[in-house]
Amino acid sequence: MKLIYKYINLPILITLFAGLSACNVLDVEPADEISAEEAFKDKSDIEKGIIGSYSELQSLSYYGRSYLIFSDLAADNLDHPTDATSSDYAEIDNNVLLSNNSSIDGIWASIYSAINVDNSIMDKIPGMKDMSDEEKAEAMGELCFLRALNHFNLMNYFGAIPVKTKPTIGIENLDAGRDDTSKVFAQIISDLTYAESNLKASASTKIRATKYAATALLARVYLYQKNYELAYKKANEVITSGGYTLLDNFGDVFADDGSAESIFEVEFNELDRNRIAEYNFPKSLNGRGEVKPNQGLIDSYEADDERKAATIFSGSTGYAIKYDDLSKGADNVIVLRLAEMYLIRAEAEAHLSNGVVANVQSTINTIRNRAGLSNTNASTMNDLLLVIENERRLEFAFEGHRWFDLVRTNRAMGVLPNVTKSSQQLFPIPLSELNTNKSPDMTQNPGY
Repeated sequence: MKLIYKYINLPILITLFAGLSACNVLDVEPADEISAEEAFKDKSDIEKGIIGSYSELQSLSYYGRSYLIFSDLAADNLDHPTDATSSDYAEIDNNVLLSNNSSIDGIWASIYSAINVDNSIMDKIPGMKDMSDEEKAEAMGELCFLRALNHFNLMNYFGAIPVKTKPTIGIENLDAGRDDTSKVFAQIISDLTYAESNLKASASTKIRATKYAATALLARVYLYQKNYELAYKKANEVITSGGYTLLDNFGDVFADDGSAESIFEVEFNELDRNRIAEYNFPKSLNGRGEVKPNQGLIDSYEADDERKAATIFSGSTGYAIKYDDLSKGADNVIVLRLAEMYLIRAEAEAHLSNGVVANVQSTINTIRNRAGLSNTNASTMNDLLLVIENERRLEFAFEGHRWFDLVRTNRAMGVLPNVTKSSQQLFPIPLSELNTNKSPDMTQNPGY
């Protein structure tokens, strides 16, 4: 069965949760025995469905492990050790990917599963008689945020992808072609604009979508789209009006879940654990040791940079420690945080014709000073862009940004020795999808 649609009738969700805090599994009938109409009868069912949509982000192929790790592994932040065992990880580290790579297959499948859950619930909201118009709009806003995040994350790895805005149920609409990235961007921006307009502002809410979570994601999307004016505008709105606080101590961002700097997180706990620490920690500490920090990254930190100690354990065996709950895997994964908005604002202004060098320097220095570093010496926009690139590498190491940063700025071939062709900047469409999707517009990326 094709991966993009392997989750038939997923509005029912085998693992719906009663709440993100407790994550108690509900007793439900098998998905293939319950119709969507029976599953969604009132607003309490819609709420359970929305919680289920958030739980889709917990997949081990998604924020639970692979999606997050691969952006650093494909770039120059993580390496695959010689004594590690995963051939999938070795392919990604060496940038010699095969279309039957099962881990890439998992990313494609898990994110399209999440999109189908979003669409399945959205399809039922208009008919809920016990929901007010405001409640419907807010529910749709959360799901629009999630659908936008999911489409955006897929596009960043695969380029042109099928845009899905309707649920796939049974055997209907199984063959879908790839949409140009301009259409994907348009759908993402439309969804986030709706979410921004219909969600409440709450700086204390971290594991549900909020107005400023949508604004922050819009800032990132506009930056990737190279719409620098709007990227600046949205990032600045979050900085000045969102109610979030840049913490004095960088390590505190990851010390506890839900810090004042965090904008949106994926929740994990003992029942729904991530395996990030397991794959990062060495075998001597009962981890799998599938990845380790790249020496070039370690050497890139200045001597006084406080971020290094909170990012990498630098003993005899170095390993990533931002997410360090090896026993329970209960660390929340931060998707959006305030520091990114500062660096988006700086990068966007550096590209604007009316950008002011002193403003860009000041914004960068806010991040550098928090890390215990002196002000930047860069004094031209081109030099400042390189400083921002490096600050993003150090600030967001092991948070899943590095590969996307190098690709979106067309710097991957200049920085990464294993990337020698432009075709290597996109992951392959999974072979299983190509073998089962009969649309003439479902084609492979060049070079695979």
